Amino acid sequence: MKSIRRTQRIISLIIMLFIAGMAFLVLKINHEANFYMMNSDTRQLGFVYDRKGDVLFDGTGQGQYPENYFIDVGNIIGDDSGQMSNTLVAQNLQALNNYSFSDGLKKKDGKSAIYTTLDHNSNRAVFNTYGYMEGCVAAYNYKTGEILVCTSLPSLDVTKGYADVGSFKDGTLWSKAMYKTVPGSTQKVSTVISAVEIMGSAQLFSKSYTCNGKYTNRTGNDIDCHNIYGHGTQNIQEAFENSCNPFFAQLIEDDAMPLDKVKKQYEKMGYVLNGEKPTYIDINGIQCETASTTLEDKYQFKTQWGCIGQGDTLVSPIQLMMWQSAIANGTGKMTMPYLIDHVTDLNDHQKEKAKTRYSEKLFSESTASSVKQIMLANGSDRYSYLISGYKVGVKSGTAQVDEGAKENSLLVGFVDDPLFPIAFCILIEDKDSGYLTTEQVAQVLLDNLKNNY
Repeated sequence: MKSIRRTQRIISLIIMLFIAGMAFLVLKINHEANFYMMNSDTRQLGFVYDRKGDVLFDGTGQGQYPENYFIDVGNIIGDDSGQMSNTLVAQNLQALNNYSFSDGLKKKDGKSAIYTTLDHNSNRAVFNTYGYMEGCVAAYNYKTGEILVCTSLPSLDVTKGYADVGSFKDGTLWSKAMYKTVPGSTQKVSTVISAVEIMGSAQLFSKSYTCNGKYTNRTGNDIDCHNIYGHGTQNIQEAFENSCNPFFAQLIEDDAMPLDKVKKQYEKMGYVLNGEKPTYIDINGIQCETASTTLEDKYQFKTQWGCIGQGDTLVSPIQLMMWQSAIANGTGKMTMPYLIDHVTDLNDHQKEKAKTRYSEKLFSESTASSVKQIMLANGSDRYSYLISGYKVGVKSGTAQVDEGAKENSLLVGFVDDPLFPIAFCILIEDKDSGYLTTEQVAQVLLDNLKNNY
């Protein structure tokens, strides 16, 4: 009898282990089936839409679209070809998969889709404004984080394929908005934030420095001004509006601006300093490069030039835009951007609805308020006739690239309107090669968003 009971227990244990193993196998297949189907020749993908239902990517490959219909979003939405990895489709293929283990492969009637925050009409209008010129534009709702425009030139219509990929211009296969560039004088926004945060608004406004067209710093290096005749003696508001390099070099040298505090503030804003390991901002799987610069000696040219926006300083247009939200909201916290509003599964059930998120506090509310007023005054004094119809806070920048052979033009800013809370960054590469200005792009951007929002 003991032998029989022992045998029964052994058999029962074997059966239980078999059942547990089968259950584990079923769960594993259910969990990993999507992955294997996504990497098979029979996968079926869904659609990507803009905020109003315009198709931005057709995973079926069966739709008929006008010539270059997808060109304004080609290198941010991307496709499933494997040619572009840092795009919305490449990073979210699972969300477009019209397959489930329980239902099997669904072809014509699968409803897997990504609904983005982009406005295709506005995106296309901005793209067309560039003509033969190149650069990028990013704009988002600084209250919610919805990216409304993200276009980068040159670009491609993914439906045309990659047979001649070897002849594509540099930059065609990635969104420049996500990658670091020389910020030029838009960097002065970060330096003003640091100055207000360190010494306070009253002390900063009490200071004045003289510009004679050139400033020789304490180590004997010259900081040139774009105005060879100089700007005379200025306060921070005047220097910000004049974008005066000698003023900002002297501000960095000021005893009230200890370098360790400047470094601390830059790090809080997300800068990687002095060759440290780079980091990234995640936007629905897309990696956006974070800012970097060199701050080693406040009396040396490299550090001063970096705080002005040249030298080793590099910032992505997306991050330049994000800092504007921390100013415009008055909180000192960035509104985190996103491209995906929600997704639907193959049965058209909505899931993964986006939520507004914020960064840690980068600077105080009082600093945000002070910098906001400086930027709004600049917008009123210098840009009201260039960007009409909107109360904007802005800062322009001219960035020397290719060892000074070319200059890029940038404009960062925000609309001070609770019903139209738009922050933006505009980049025009090799600005002297054509007719276009950042202010013209800003006007087209805001007018189209206003009409389509």
